[in-house]
Amino acid sequence: MSALTATMTVIAVPAPGGPEALVAEIRRLPVPGPGEILVKVAAAGVNRPDVLQRQGGYPPPKGASDVPGLEFAGEVVDRGAGANRFALGDRVAALVPGGGYAEYAVVHETNAFAVPKGLSLVEAAAIPETFFTVWSNVFDRAGLKPGEVFLVHGGTSGIGVTAIQLARAFGATVIATAGGPEKAARCRDLGADLAIDYREQDFVKEVKDFTGGRGADVILDMVGGDYIERNHEAAAMEGRIVQIAFLRGPRATVNFGRIMMKRLVHTGSTLRARDVAFKAEIAAALEAKVRPLLEAGKVKVVVDSTFPLARAAEAHARMETNAHIGKIVLTT
Repeated sequence: MSALTATMTVIAVPAPGGPEALVAEIRRLPVPGPGEILVKVAAAGVNRPDVLQRQGGYPPPKGASDVPGLEFAGEVVDRGAGANRFALGDRVAALVPGGGYAEYAVVHETNAFAVPKGLSLVEAAAIPETFFTVWSNVFDRAGLKPGEVFLVHGGTSGIGVTAIQLARAFGATVIATAGGPEKAARCRDLGADLAIDYREQDFVKEVKDFTGGRGADVILDMVGGDYIERNHEAAAMEGRIVQIAFLRGPRATVNFGRIMMKRLVHTGSTLRARDVAFKAEIAAALEAKVRPLLEAGKVKVVVDSTFPLARAAEAHARMETNAHIGKIVLTT
């Protein structure tokens, strides 16, 4: 293995703005601390929180890198004190609170995992943020069970394509919303039993019709706004709604009588600021329950497009069109 350089290129955000606010900078190579590994990044996933950070609306947690990027994959090139889970040269993917848009990144070894057999580093880089988020919210918080009806909004987003496949793989009936017939068809291809074009159809009516008036047991929502009230209407008795983002804003007028009468649970979470130990628990669950599905090809990583790191602005512009299906990935 060649000697490490003292510096690296990162994509930073000197001041909030549009995609052009992403600029290349030269930074010192990070040094892995106790329990941490240094990874030569081959690919980094692009996620909606990165866009919000660039716009000035989602600052990194205290102590995290100010460089965007919540996930990456690459080769272990150095280890901090006590880090012995991976050997130098191992291929890993990892979830981080920041720092992924770089040639090198550090991560606690418990928040990294070996690249599943048969997957490229580009595919591996598209796993952590969406798979950790879906597992934590759909299966842990909402407790989705086999035989239940699951509704996910944004079915062709990175979160959506992951949620459809995992819910289906674990025995749920899956409903997805998407914008336009092409995206709806892609949801069906991924395993959705019903795909609703929200531009032309009322998802509340479609869910009710499909379930014989019963509704969805679990709803994963990143839209917010007027969807909050509509999700309560579309939910079944004892339904669980999990909020993970607010593309239409966090405020809504809600009839709390419906929550009482249906005995609904409306919860939510963010992942970025959670501690290393919490993320390690999710990583262990994915290792045991999801890795076999990925390696068997029963759950697939859906990559929409790739862009070189230097063209991160184009990757963000692509995300902001909402035309993508699956994950957008940067390559170094």
